[in-house]
Amino acid sequence: MELGGDSGCWFLYFAYGSNLLRERLLLRNPSAALCALARLQDFKLEFGHHQGRTSSVWHGGTATIAQSPGDEVWGIVWKMNTCNLSSLDKQEGVEDGIYVPIEVNVHTQEGKILTCRSYQMKDYVPGAPSPQYKKVICMGAKQNGLPTDYQEKLEAIETNNYAGPVPIMEEIEAAIKAEKINSA
Repeated sequence: MELGGDSGCWFLYFAYGSNLLRERLLLRNPSAALCALARLQDFKLEFGHHQGRTSSVWHGGTATIAQSPGDEVWGIVWKMNTCNLSSLDKQEGVEDGIYVPIEVNVHTQEGKILTCRSYQMKDYVPGAPSPQYKKVICMGAKQNGLPTDYQEKLEAIETNNYAGPVPIMEEIEAAIKAEKINSA
């Protein structure tokens, strides 16, 4: 996909958490289009609670990236219309100070380097994700064909065994079902 001359209307977003799953991202950000699989060098994936508070959406730790020489995080580069910038920031809790937007340079499988917007959690206490959140990340990794060894790493993440309701999960599952019906 060419990132043509209209770059004023578009931005690239590197997703490494629940937004790996297309249906999750499209719930709030309808303009997202898959651009590339990519890896972020010298970072690692972590899960945590912002200021020690558990996510009220996911009932567990949520994903963030932390600088870590020699490690890598795989994810998806989405090309998005700038009209979705505020909805993406809102989804990531930017105005509440939970995540801050950062600029990262990621390497695509074709060897290109893309400069993307991504998000990093501020002041967090490490904490395990809920099984539902982990499932969305693993589904997204599988859906987009992230490297098998990276998928295995994600599958091995310990969860907090939360078994209560997760309304956003129901919303995502409904979106996936609707998509299956529409494409049948």
